[in-house]
Amino acid sequence: MAAIGDKKKTYDTTGLKVPVSLGVIMDGNGRWAKKRLLPRSAGHRAGAENLKELCRNCGRYGVKYLTVYAFSTENWARPEDEVHQLMELFVEFFERYDPELEQEGIRVRFTGDIAALPEKVRNTIAEGEERSKNRQKMQLIVAMNYGGRREIENAARRLAKKVKDGELEPEQITEQLLSENMYLPDVPDPELIIRPSGEMRLSNFLLWESAYSEFWVSQTLWPDFGYDDLTQAFRDYAGRDRRFGGLSSKEGKS
Repeated sequence: MAAIGDKKKTYDTTGLKVPVSLGVIMDGNGRWAKKRLLPRSAGHRAGAENLKELCRNCGRYGVKYLTVYAFSTENWARPEDEVHQLMELFVEFFERYDPELEQEGIRVRFTGDIAALPEKVRNTIAEGEERSKNRQKMQLIVAMNYGGRREIENAARRLAKKVKDGELEPEQITEQLLSENMYLPDVPDPELIIRPSGEMRLSNFLLWESAYSEFWVSQTLWPDFGYDDLTQAFRDYAGRDRRFGGLSSKEGKS
């Protein structure tokens, strides 16, 4: 049996098909705090702590790319003090946990409109990417100030400029070319997207990349989303028939 053990869990990977590229919408921090009569900031902190666990579990299951939705382009509409707390928590998280990420062999990258973030956050991002660039076990991609529509807009603008400058003809624009102009074109499209908290929507997350992603929704709020939830998601994913618009293997034989 191929298994990886720690003090509490056994990661049994025998015969379990896990996605190479996984997306997670970390949702439910506020509701988690409200249920416990705590401030929303406590929920965000609990959610940040749980990201560390998710990284460890995904790395040991063999996921190679983990993209998490940390802060959207729409989140700026939240109260100013909450946004400030989120930015401070982001910096604190990476300063505290980078040694653990290093031990797990996790490279950290970021996707989104990074230039519009506060200077302190941009510096943390630059330092985190530089320090971790040679780690090879897994990539943690943090969607920070990210919006799927803005990413597509950015790619279209880049191609439009090439057309304007005479470097590209309009008829040369293809799906592949558009993909190559997304924020991180080397990261594979997610085969599976998990959303805790029971919400049944993408919320502007990886709109282009999720065209053929499988979705798995859990009623568990993000800070409580653990190993058992992830394992069930992978088990359900392994049973999916990913046809990409074609016929299933059974239909093809009928």
